[in-house]
Amino acid sequence: MFSFHGTPKRFLLTGDPYFCQCQKTARLVAEQLGLDDQSWQVTFQSIFGREEWLNPYTIDTLRELGKQGVGSVDIICPGFSADCLETIEEIEEENKDAYLEAGGKEYHYIPALNDRPDHIEALSKIIKANCTAWGETEKTFNGEATLARAKKSGAEK
Repeated sequence: MFSFHGTPKRFLLTGDPYFCQCQKTARLVAEQLGLDDQSWQVTFQSIFGREEWLNPYTIDTLRELGKQGVGSVDIICPGFSADCLETIEEIEEENKDAYLEAGGKEYHYIPALNDRPDHIEALSKIIKANCTAWGETEKTFNGEATLARAKKSGAEK
């Protein structure tokens, strides 16, 4: 299961591409892992307030899988580069309990990259490339000049 942070459904209905980006991300990861279409799904977590959010909701899906007798679930949150307290409490504790209480047997949360050296190095390169040389013409990670971008946005004034 690929669980992404939810957003209100109205965002999708007004053109926000997030829902489609989540679907594509999950599909591409599933393809790389050699998963067939029947062995994975996308859900959304961190729902609050009264309005409808992107569906299906992770916790409801896990409860249903437990009731259906699905014995084992592996869940990952690919929208996060590092586990945060919200994810750990909601996914690794709250949602796990809901699944097990509904009849599920094995629940495996696949952690984010967190503090792996290669992950920290990649993040550091991206941050350095995009946060250095403010006011200079040094090229950034994506090839745009920081100063040119600042001038264009009016941030230099």
